[in-house]
Amino acid sequence: MSAGSVSSFQLIIEIRGKSKLTCDLKRHLSPKTVSSILRSLPLEGNAHFLGQNIVYFETMINSGVERQRKEFKKGDIAFSPAGGSICFFLSDVILTKSMTPIGKITSDVAMLCDVKPGDVIAVSQAVS
Repeated sequence: MSAGSVSSFQLIIEIRGKSKLTCDLKRHLSPKTVSSILRSLPLEGNAHFLGQNIVYFETMINSGVERQRKEFKKGDIAFSPAGGSICFFLSDVILTKSMTPIGKITSDVAMLCDVKPGDVIAVSQAVS
């Protein structure tokens, strides 16, 4: 299942018809949540925005908050138990509610700025 190390998994984030990005999910950040996500791949959903700094899509994954935090940097990826959402941070953010950190975008985060509400975001395992 791994493309990398035992604790880091390379995935592809595709904005259908627009662009593809790469990211790493890091098991050491949140072992239970990352394992749940990896077992559920491939995932896809419609893009939504939380303010202007977070793009997310909802999944059917049911996982509580794990190793929660409220501060995230541009390019971070987090899981929000509300709606089972996978969130991508477009800039540095301090939240009012905690989320579970799960990884980092490893390619150009600016490509996420092209996302419009309703675009389909698909996440799948990178082929090694």
